[in-house]
Amino acid sequence: MGNGESQVSSVPAEQLDDFIQDNVKPLEDYQTEMDSIVNFICDTLQNPKYFPEVQGVAKGGSYGRKTILRDNADCTLVLFLSHFQHFQDQKESQRNQKVRGLLNKIKRRVDSDFSQSCKIQNFRDKLTIQVSIRKQTVSIEVLPAFNALGFLEKPNPWIYRDLKISLDKTEARPGEFAICFTELQEKFFNNLPRQLKNLILLVKHWHQQCEKKMDYLPKLPLYTLELLTVYAWEQGCGAEDFDIAEGIRTVLKLIKCQKQLCIYWTVNYNFEDEIVRNILLDHIQAERPVIIDPTDPTNDVSGDQRCWQVLKQEAQSWLTSQALDKKLPAPSWNVVPAPLFTTPGHLLDKFIEDFLQLDKIFLYEIEKTIDIICKFLTQNCFQNSPMKIQIVKGGSAAKGTALKTGSDAVLIVFHPSLDSYLSPASKQSKIIKEIQRQLKVCLRKKFEVTFELSEKKSPKAPSFSLKSEVLNESVDFDVLPAFNALGQQTSGFIPSPKVYTELIDMYKSPHIPGGEFSTCFAGLQRNFIASQPAKLKSLICLMKHWYQQCERKQNTKGSLPPKYALELLAVYAWEKGSMMQDFDTAEGFRTVLELVMQYRQLCIFWTVNYNFEDETIRKFLLMQLQKTRPVILDPADPTSDLGGGDRWSWHLLAKEAKEWLFSLCFKDGTGNPVQPWPVPVKVT
Repeated sequence: MGNGESQVSSVPAEQLDDFIQDNVKPLEDYQTEMDSIVNFICDTLQNPKYFPEVQGVAKGGSYGRKTILRDNADCTLVLFLSHFQHFQDQKESQRNQKVRGLLNKIKRRVDSDFSQSCKIQNFRDKLTIQVSIRKQTVSIEVLPAFNALGFLEKPNPWIYRDLKISLDKTEARPGEFAICFTELQEKFFNNLPRQLKNLILLVKHWHQQCEKKMDYLPKLPLYTLELLTVYAWEQGCGAEDFDIAEGIRTVLKLIKCQKQLCIYWTVNYNFEDEIVRNILLDHIQAERPVIIDPTDPTNDVSGDQRCWQVLKQEAQSWLTSQALDKKLPAPSWNVVPAPLFTTPGHLLDKFIEDFLQLDKIFLYEIEKTIDIICKFLTQNCFQNSPMKIQIVKGGSAAKGTALKTGSDAVLIVFHPSLDSYLSPASKQSKIIKEIQRQLKVCLRKKFEVTFELSEKKSPKAPSFSLKSEVLNESVDFDVLPAFNALGQQTSGFIPSPKVYTELIDMYKSPHIPGGEFSTCFAGLQRNFIASQPAKLKSLICLMKHWYQQCERKQNTKGSLPPKYALELLAVYAWEKGSMMQDFDTAEGFRTVLELVMQYRQLCIFWTVNYNFEDETIRKFLLMQLQKTRPVILDPADPTSDLGGGDRWSWHLLAKEAKEWLFSLCFKDGTGNPVQPWPVPVKVT
């Protein structure tokens, strides 16, 4: 961006995509020419005729990560040398005549073979090649390094153990051997979507303008901002295509709370190995900000605190600018500045209140709006028919366990024409069409929240969302037609045994899976959770957030047990281990994870809606309870075993739970370990 051009903070939000294309991304001709130069140098360096000691070359810096700016391109070429057998060999290379000789040899070869004019400088332990591309000077650093990965695609814990030993032996600074993992950095960034790369470029371009106000300060590594942007996208969005303005607002908000930032990944290392675990725990207990290199656990790239202070002021300035904030609410993603794993046990209640639970005013507005929508649908659907619909509210919003992000709710619609569990699809389709028609009419009403119909075309469920007018919070609703198996429900309602004997009869057919008709019992599911103490519902919110973290790590929806199973485990843990209205959240959290790890023994059920008195129900329950563990029966529907099915999914969740036992969540305010409640693994 030229000196006469405006600051990025003055660009209107809706024009940011065009701004990136026109001012920030490198021009195609420039990129092509740079690729040609870098590839030529790499081919020369990897020619065994000239340099037999070079095992390979990794492309690093912004160039290797494919995040170069139009007016600022940095590139690092890492030479993996065969005579470097350990990390410490790389440290000693600064005094190694052999390495200096190799760098001089490379200098002469590139100088003689390179068709373009270039300036090559040889320092003790690196070579800098400066070339001119489109009247811009580009510096390419050539660095010798130990090939830590060898032929491995992914590092094993022994590599990081050796790294820690070498750091201690050589008194090298943490992160000094990060270049050994350049290939992993390249791989980490390789599969990121194009729009995320554009967001990274925008953040770096903004930082470049901010740097003019930081001349007297050490520079913040660009890699730091790249990682912060990736974290924001992973935690708050995850979509390939997104609104760039929402992304930049999110990154700026994270910069504003830099004293809370604690960011790390477990894609190349994790908490299983003791040495690696201790390295990570030392970092995440240190003063914030902490941003750990996803390829090198010793490398905290957060940089100088003073730089963050300047960036915080600049972030606030851009966030409140007319260009970025003229639409209220200015949307951003909900991202916590530090993950749950790094939150000490005594701060869990605050974490839940600040980052997980829906705003109380918004929740009240949702309840009012849903009441209006339900009343409207009840009065207007099938106006010319004597048969009217009834609506039951279900899902997390009705239970009181909705999260700021990823919350769902359901409205169950009962119509007299659906007179059995197996009512034909044609009858359901007719009801769905009428609901969709009336929801479009309802859109014309004025609400205290934003009411939007979903664009997805689902033959089974009309959908809509309610969004806050002032907060970045929303809840998605599905409207599901169902058979009214329970009839008229009043406060304290308990179903008659006949309801369940008829349901059990349905499962004599081998084609009907357990829980197929659980929708019919959504009101009972809601009542079971909604009637629990407020703090227990807060614990359920925490478990759901933990589940989301595990789900994101697995990267495959549906690979874990049902989320509702965790809600029921939380209730069971509290009933058997506490029963206090006010309890230690960390203890409750720890107890649920302990139960998850003991999934092979779990056998849990309730008798609040059904019991063993009726013979048909008793026989069915005894059959259910003899199934392979885990068994967790839905308290509203005995045919639904939330623990059954794929044992592998419980194994994956148990593995996550075991790793989480090292979390700061299970340390109290004095650093002592939090103990779980004594809870049996099966109902006695």
